[in-house]
Amino acid sequence: MKPEKLNDIKKELASKSVSELADLCIRLAKYKKENKELLNYLLYDAHDAMEYANQVKKFLEDDFNTLSTHYYTASKILRKILRLISKHAKYTATKPVELELLMWFCHKFLNTGHIHTSYKPIHAIIARQLEKIKLMIPKLHEDLAFDYKTEFDQLLNEVDQKIVWLHKSNYTIH
Repeated sequence: MKPEKLNDIKKELASKSVSELADLCIRLAKYKKENKELLNYLLYDAHDAMEYANQVKKFLEDDFNTLSTHYYTASKILRKILRLISKHAKYTATKPVELELLMWFCHKFLNTGHIHTSYKPIHAIIARQLEKIKLMIPKLHEDLAFDYKTEFDQLLNEVDQKIVWLHKSNYTIH
């Protein structure tokens, strides 16, 4: 069975009463955890997306604090953190929140003991995030882009000082 097009669903929702819409939302929230989390964000946190980003950071702080010393396990936890960052950034649907969370991830990564490893999956994790940030900044409004570029340049300087296997020149924004 193929679902209807989004435009058709929108028209059908417009014809529903408020109580019917509330029932549909509750049913969606019961069906899947992500739907419930998204509905929770939209109802309680959508008015201040940056505060929501701070809540996500606090929530993920524990995962960084319990990072394993074994590189394989640490890479699994880092990927888990990035999956959660992507999921919560998707809820907000704003690039500045996603950038904020990714920059926070990179700063936290630099403060772990895993920056001196030769384990290639950990190298790839941080390199991918830096590349993602580099590509996102030019897509922002010019004022925001300037602010985030300045912050990103500071992050790159910190990366250049702490990580010998990562070359700053690969990630600079021109």
